[in-house]
Amino acid sequence: MSDEIYHGLSYDQPADTMLRHSADAIILNSFSKYFSMAGWRLGWMVAPADLVEEARKRMGNLFLTPPSLSQHAALAAFDAPEELEGHLDTYRRNRALLLAALPELGLGEIAPPDGAFYIYASVAHLTDDSIAFCKQMLSDTGIATAPGMDFDPIRGGRFIRFSFAVATPLVVEAIARLRAWLPTVSAQPGQPRL
Repeated sequence: MSDEIYHGLSYDQPADTMLRHSADAIILNSFSKYFSMAGWRLGWMVAPADLVEEARKRMGNLFLTPPSLSQHAALAAFDAPEELEGHLDTYRRNRALLLAALPELGLGEIAPPDGAFYIYASVAHLTDDSIAFCKQMLSDTGIATAPGMDFDPIRGGRFIRFSFAVATPLVVEAIARLRAWLPTVSAQPGQPRL
C-alpha cells in the first residue's frame, strides 16, 4: 500500500510510484496537494482488479458520495496543467527562499523537502516546547507554523514545520519578520528557553 498524495510536488527528481515495483500495489492519492484542493477531501485509490470489489465493500461504509460540484471541479483540474505547474513553480521559488534563509537565521537543522510543500526545522536550541514556540511566534510576528508535536509526539517538541504553499511575497515577508524576531528569542541571557 502506497500513499502517493504528494505526487506531482517533486523538486529534484520525479516521485516514483509503487506500481512500477509491484502490480499488486494499492495506491492512495488525492486532489488535495498537487491539484490544490485540500478542503475538498476528494481522492482516489488504485487497486488490483481482484481487490476492487472488496475495497468497494469496505470503503462504502466510510464515506458518502462527494458533492457533485467537487467531482466536476476535480475533473476540470485535470485540464489545467499550466495553472497546476504554475503552483509548483511558486512552491519551488518559496522552497529555495526558505532553504537559503533558514540556516542564516539559525535554523540550519532542517529536512529539505524533495516533495510536498513543507520544511521541518529544528528549534531545539531555542525550545523543547514547539507548541508554546509556535504560539509565541504567531503572537509576536503573525507567522503561523505547525508545532512538531503534531507530527512526532516523542521528539516533536524540538521541531516546527513551515509551509511554503503561499504566495512568494508572503514568504519574503515571513523571512523578514523572522529575521527581526528570532534574535530576540535566543538573545535573552539567563532566561529559560521557551
